[in-house]
Amino acid sequence: MQILYQWDVGKLDIDRAIETFFDLQWADAQPPPDDLRAFASGLARGTVERLSDVDTLIANTTERWRPERMPVVDRLVLRMAVCELLRDTGTPPAVVINEALELARTFSTEESVKFVNGMLDGIRKKINRL
Repeated sequence: MQILYQWDVGKLDIDRAIETFFDLQWADAQPPPDDLRAFASGLARGTVERLSDVDTLIANTTERWRPERMPVVDRLVLRMAVCELLRDTGTPPAVVINEALELARTFSTEESVKFVNGMLDGIRKKINRL
């Protein structure tokens, strides 16, 4: 999510956001395992690449709230989770949703946790019908 935050708020190219995140996050420590870096980078790139489809699902699930009007953290948590639901069909939706709720709980508010939970449950049901 921090990569997407740099991309969205900092208006960085996604590859630059990935590079910046990993260079700064682990500048004085042991670098992350390759599989963690690959997963985080792939999810961030996938979210940006599928942004139109992801935002359409989000906009069609909420009432009166386009993704651009949502708080930035909520929007990014939703975008990332929706991307993961669409691309990683081997990951159980409950796991994806739970991880998104943990991010919302950590970086946003309790009201956001409820909002994200409701949104992702609705989006999950729409994806299951596709």
